[in-house]
Amino acid sequence: MADLQEDLSTTAEAGELDTPPVPPEAIPSPDTGTLREPATEPVPVRDPLPLRHPLPTREPLPVREPLPLRDPLPARETGTGRPEPVGSADPADPAERADPVDPADPAERARALLAAHPVADGYSGLPWALRQLSWHDFETGDSGLESDVPRLRAGRVGAQFLSVHVPEGPRADRPVGATLEQIDFVRHLIAAHPEGLRLARNSSEAADARNCGRVATLIGPACGAALGDSLGALRALHSLGLCAVTLSGTSWAGPGGLTPFGEEVVREMNRLGVLADLSGASEATARRVLAVSKAPVIFTRSGVRALRDHPANLTDELLTAVGAAKGLCLVPLSADRTGPSVREVADHLDHVRRIAGPECVGLSGTYDTTEARPDELADTASYPRLIAELVERGWPDAELALLTWGNVQRVLRGADFTARATRDRRAPSTARMERLDG
Repeated sequence: MADLQEDLSTTAEAGELDTPPVPPEAIPSPDTGTLREPATEPVPVRDPLPLRHPLPTREPLPVREPLPLRDPLPARETGTGRPEPVGSADPADPAERADPVDPADPAERARALLAAHPVADGYSGLPWALRQLSWHDFETGDSGLESDVPRLRAGRVGAQFLSVHVPEGPRADRPVGATLEQIDFVRHLIAAHPEGLRLARNSSEAADARNCGRVATLIGPACGAALGDSLGALRALHSLGLCAVTLSGTSWAGPGGLTPFGEEVVREMNRLGVLADLSGASEATARRVLAVSKAPVIFTRSGVRALRDHPANLTDELLTAVGAAKGLCLVPLSADRTGPSVREVADHLDHVRRIAGPECVGLSGTYDTTEARPDELADTASYPRLIAELVERGWPDAELALLTWGNVQRVLRGADFTARATRDRRAPSTARMERLDG
């Protein structure tokens, strides 16, 4: 080791470590004493090595067709006549509605309008009809019914009032219990068909159900006798989802008008947000309810008496009062009340629109009841045919949107607003009610 260090020191002192090595070409030639010429042979260029795994050649991607646009957003009426988009409507038949609408074809215009503004059906007897069947297939279609999920979708029905009326029979002598059974049946029906139906209690829940592609199902009307002359029964039924009560056929809403207790019933309905149904009520009762009620009232199955003399139909004077109070006349699709043809039903709609105003007319199918059907309006899938008839008569789209959806929504919002405004009012006591009846 000591010898190696001495060698390194001697080399460093001689400067050999700092001098770079001289290439052979730079050594002087012993013959001439000049530097040698460096080698001038070119360096051979090697071929590139082949790739082990050559990359595969990609084929060009196919050009896909653009996806069709979804349905146009439905509109929610804002009270000013201008539609406000709120969400997607019924997703059925997207290809059909993606095509441009021919303005000259009433049927196409009717389908396009109903896709954005579905029908709010003011009266359906479905609960009682289902209870009379030993077996039914409401989900995929049943020939024993006039409405089921497929036909509701085909008719563009976005909301419906399911009547819990109890017909004359063994249960008529106990109206309170029979009505509770009807409400319980409706709630079970909705729970059994969550893909088609959804319970709604007000305008907001109805709009939410429609935007989710479900039929908003409102419970009511119920017979006035179901209250059992008790405001407590009214509050209990409302807590179960009841939205409307028919006042006719009671001791406190007779041919002479409302009794003091009847007026308290109307005020309590306003406080709860329950709609007063005046179909079949006397003209005196109807006028008094229009004066007492702070919320809009409805006539769920009333046509025009000037066109067809039926006890439930309204005179022109009463239609004028309904228009002044911003109530709603729901014209039934009934051969007995409005005529045996689709044109006669349209005549009733034209008349109510002219007398009461376009914001006071609506539709009431009265399907799955004992009512006979007009021609071409056999079931709930027939609504586009009726709307096409109105299109041919020159109804503007804005008024058709009010007829099918907007007017029912306005009435529901009015009832909800009145309930919020009067919620803090103290409910009358039972003792006071007895004094009023006495």
